[in-house]
Amino acid sequence: MNLFDMSGEVALITGSSRGIGKAIAEAMAEQGAKVVISSRKQDACDATAAAINAKHGRGTAIAVAANISSKEDLQNLVAETRRAFGKITTLVCNAASNPYYGPGLGIADEQFRKIMDNNILSNHWLISMVAPELIAQGGGAITIISSIGGLKGSPIIGAYCISKAADMQMARNFAVEFGESAVRVNCIAPGLIRTDMARALWENPETLKRSTAAACLKRIGEPHEIAGAAVFLASKAGAFTTGQTIVCDGGATISGGA
Repeated sequence: MNLFDMSGEVALITGSSRGIGKAIAEAMAEQGAKVVISSRKQDACDATAAAINAKHGRGTAIAVAANISSKEDLQNLVAETRRAFGKITTLVCNAASNPYYGPGLGIADEQFRKIMDNNILSNHWLISMVAPELIAQGGGAITIISSIGGLKGSPIIGAYCISKAADMQMARNFAVEFGESAVRVNCIAPGLIRTDMARALWENPETLKRSTAAACLKRIGEPHEIAGAAVFLASKAGAFTTGQTIVCDGGATISGGA
């Protein structure tokens, strides 16, 4: 038996036209799942879905653009997924925002609210839309992509870290609520990963050196190195794992890295 086989599963993954979300979609499709590619721009979603279909067969992936700040967009995303595949069995809340780098006292109210709305409220909305179906089906998996920022303080991305800590607690709360229905809810907390969102932290060689100096592996992570944890949590391999945060940070947490 292949514990990581996802044949018959339907995975809705936000923020999946690039970066970590794209890597997760590709990995889940590799394991046999149908995947829904979603981000703000339809053309980017179409390109990623087309590449997955070319590799794994027509109908493996669909593309549905959605802005996570819009409840109506998320409702449409869920409806289009069900229309195309008939069900949802796996939800990955990956999309997030961080419009501000700097000290906490300098952040504008609008920026703070955007971070909280996009990184917490949108996940609550989407889980609330999908969870009743998973409960009715007698099982399923929900994974929130958090961050090691949720486990420590930061002088430059403090509001983002607050939102990611809240995501971890959201997973714990829903794990308790949904556990009797065999719906598992977990978080993945990546460290510094080479994505567009984190570009300000790795594009400058000196900044990158400082950011990775204390990590055990002494390097930045790549998006595909997070995908395996997501497959684990969504597959039979993770059937007894819920309410947890899996840290994937190259050892930065245990060695005291920032």
